[in-house]
Amino acid sequence: MPGTITDEIEIIDAGRGGGTDVPAGGDDDGEGAGGGFHGIPQRAYFTVIQLGLAGIIMFFMALTSSLLVRKGLGNDWVAFNFPRVLWLNTLILLASSITIQAARRNLHGGEKAAFKGWWNVTTGLGVLFLAGQFMAWRQLASQGVFLVTNPSSSFFYVLTAAHGLHLFGGIIALLYVSHRNWRRSRISQVTATDVASIYWHFMDGLWVFLFVLLYLGR
Repeated sequence: MPGTITDEIEIIDAGRGGGTDVPAGGDDDGEGAGGGFHGIPQRAYFTVIQLGLAGIIMFFMALTSSLLVRKGLGNDWVAFNFPRVLWLNTLILLASSITIQAARRNLHGGEKAAFKGWWNVTTGLGVLFLAGQFMAWRQLASQGVFLVTNPSSSFFYVLTAAHGLHLFGGIIALLYVSHRNWRRSRISQVTATDVASIYWHFMDGLWVFLFVLLYLGR
């Protein structure tokens, strides 16, 4: 399973090796107030997240291809009632992309209090989405539809679980940004916020794709 964004940030931090702590006020290009510290450029973090997202795309495209091939192999593909809560879950995740963008804009504008408020709302919406996915599974179970009931239900559970696991990694990243002591960090809060936002928007778009795939392919 591809790593989460928090793992990728920490890998970059650990990969410096032997360096001193970042002086207070150091920027993303790595040169601190004393002019002697050379850190990792901001663009390196964006390169890492791009590589991570490429791996996630390959993983989900493999699952998508498997679904399409398996559905076309025979007539044993049985439709099931699509959980209605997924429509609400989709709206919740779309709303979270709006709130995270509002948080990012406030941070860039120096409005720390507003940033924290919107960021916490985004985190709450992410948790609410995961709770909604669990409710969708409960709705299927009440219909007698489980992981091994049919190939169609198997792919539904696997795809939603895989996305939920990756989104949980995004929630960990949001908490990381909220609670990190940035005075002792080698990455600035602005950069971490931008990278986490990219990951979150990607998870949002990925869910929309999976929602359409599962709804039409059930």
